[in-house]
Amino acid sequence: MKFHRVPHASRSSKTTRHLIALAAALCCGAAFAQSQEQERLPEVVVSDTSPSREIKQELEAEQALVPGGVTVIDAEELQQRNVSTIADMLRYVPGVWSSSASGSEATFISIRGSNLDAVDYDGNGVMLLQDGLPVTAADGNNHNRFVDPLSASHIIVARGANALTYGASTLGGAIDFISRTALDSPRLEAILNGGSFGQVQGRVTGSAVTTNLDGLVTVEGKHRDGYRDHNEQERESIYANGGLQLNDAVKTRFYLTYVKNNEELPGTLTRDQWQENPEQASADAVLGNYQWNVETWRVANTTTWDIDADSKLSVGFSYEEQQLFHPIVQLPFFSLLIDTEQRNFGASVRYDLRLGAHDLLAGLNYGQTEVEGGNYGNNGGNPDGLTSIVDNSADSVVLFLMDRWHFAPRWTAVYGAQGFSGSREVRNIDPATGLATRDPSGDYESINPRAGLIYHLTPTAELFTNVSRLYEAPTTYQIDDEISGSNQTLDAMHGTVFEVGTRGTRDTGSSQWRWEVSAYYAQLRDEILSVDNPAAPGTGDSLSLNVDATVHAGIEALVGASFPLDRGGSHRIEPLASLTLNHFRFDNDTAYGNNKLPAAPDYALKAEVLYRNANGFFAGPTFDFVGERYADFSNTYKIDSYALLGLRAGLTRKQWEVYAEVRNLTDEQCIARSGVMDVAPADAAILSPGEPLSMYVGMTVRF
Repeated sequence: MKFHRVPHASRSSKTTRHLIALAAALCCGAAFAQSQEQERLPEVVVSDTSPSREIKQELEAEQALVPGGVTVIDAEELQQRNVSTIADMLRYVPGVWSSSASGSEATFISIRGSNLDAVDYDGNGVMLLQDGLPVTAADGNNHNRFVDPLSASHIIVARGANALTYGASTLGGAIDFISRTALDSPRLEAILNGGSFGQVQGRVTGSAVTTNLDGLVTVEGKHRDGYRDHNEQERESIYANGGLQLNDAVKTRFYLTYVKNNEELPGTLTRDQWQENPEQASADAVLGNYQWNVETWRVANTTTWDIDADSKLSVGFSYEEQQLFHPIVQLPFFSLLIDTEQRNFGASVRYDLRLGAHDLLAGLNYGQTEVEGGNYGNNGGNPDGLTSIVDNSADSVVLFLMDRWHFAPRWTAVYGAQGFSGSREVRNIDPATGLATRDPSGDYESINPRAGLIYHLTPTAELFTNVSRLYEAPTTYQIDDEISGSNQTLDAMHGTVFEVGTRGTRDTGSSQWRWEVSAYYAQLRDEILSVDNPAAPGTGDSLSLNVDATVHAGIEALVGASFPLDRGGSHRIEPLASLTLNHFRFDNDTAYGNNKLPAAPDYALKAEVLYRNANGFFAGPTFDFVGERYADFSNTYKIDSYALLGLRAGLTRKQWEVYAEVRNLTDEQCIARSGVMDVAPADAAILSPGEPLSMYVGMTVRF
């Protein structure tokens, strides 16, 4: 019997029709404004909320001193399209494969092939930071942690070993979210957006500045019904920061974050279920009332002392608590509900010194994480007996040193090293006896050098290359899942990466170009990979092991341009394309030979071609071309490639802007994410459908 998408298709299509009509009205209004105001507004309006020129110049200067792939996202551009997840934010960042299983906050991030295994709840391989302070736990996982893109002024994505300036040596590198402050924000700003599948999101930001004191507070609320059954989300959050200029040389800033996010999880489907009705939830997810509920609060501080014109010292700390309630499995032979509290403490010290032709950087990061709570049986989303007490801990100390030596007019040598020392401890305690059933622990140490070279073709264009050591210790989750089930631990992943590329901008007067291109090749040893436990399929139970050798290679390219359509430049065409080519394989493995690693596609091209008018109106198509990928290490279960077409349009003014966005215009069925198995059978329930035809509109008003 073939199921048809009747109930939810009608709901979704009705919502979509209404939103398309609203979008058409917005676009027609924008077009009318264009025709009425063409002569009155001959120049592009620059928003008052643009981050300061000083911040932009500082970020551009830092990017130019990295001999590898780094992308800077201007968060102001994110307000011109629907950005409800980190995957939306990372859309045009090359080298990144990011997707949400159901449009929710639970976003999968893989950079240069990091995290390509079954442990989607771990999120290792990429270091997340807010204002230079680590958000990632001390063991390297991003479990339950998400950062709101719309609360940032800029986001820096440093891929792979190019994240040394943050102290990271992970395969995926680091992402730093730089918070908006009252210094680069309007006095009052309101943002409202909504769209298909019941999405409604609103946020209000207020700020104030005095002679030596400033403060900003953002209050946000979000609701989604989701494009699948059992997929509702409610989120409430507060973001605040305040700065104090103590004197001409010293300034300090305090940060406060509170997020309460409750989500229903729709589970995964078989291929037949997906083809018959991609909007359905799995029966197990409904029966077990699968949820992902996280309440987080965080305080942080950074203090900077400008010692003199050539030296600066920065000190920071952060403390965060996360409460997780997570019913995730209910099967006849096994059920699981996780109820834990995670506490993270972090501190950092950075010292910058300009000494003649040398730009020196020395840094120290310290992190400590504790996870306490319990694993319970799951009875319809309610705890059903304590099965195991959880008591995990990790700490890490990272010291990094770097010199950027401008040894010739066009040449800069960049060299340095990271020293890592960390410990991991996992304790599973039997609640009946109080004795540990497993308590593996391990210590990890390494020194990871890096050397690079930059050649400046022009003041705004350069060539670069680097060779660097990668190193990544296992997370507590990976150690807990170690394949033997004993107290044995896992080795740290390590390897060497070589990279070459170019980036720059070119302005001919009428046309502008910008580009980033990197090619890299990494040979890894002891990469940590996980597969579903074949003895408990579909439970989320996984087994982790070290793989002898793997290869991670690829090409990352971002190209954007702006071309005039008339002599005055009032009408312009602005194409933008982000291309990622991936070559991730086992290297003569005894079990898998030279098979491809799963989860990441062979290629991904995200692009748009926008028409922009001098009065602030823009419109144009968007494109997604995603290649094939496997869902198992044996390369027997293939997920097909897909192509999506979208449209977006908007109108920007100094004190307000509106946008409308249509996604998946042709309503193509695609897979957003998949589980990973050793050998996936044809009827494996491992697929998470991608977003169908949908529509979103938004407005920002500034005072």
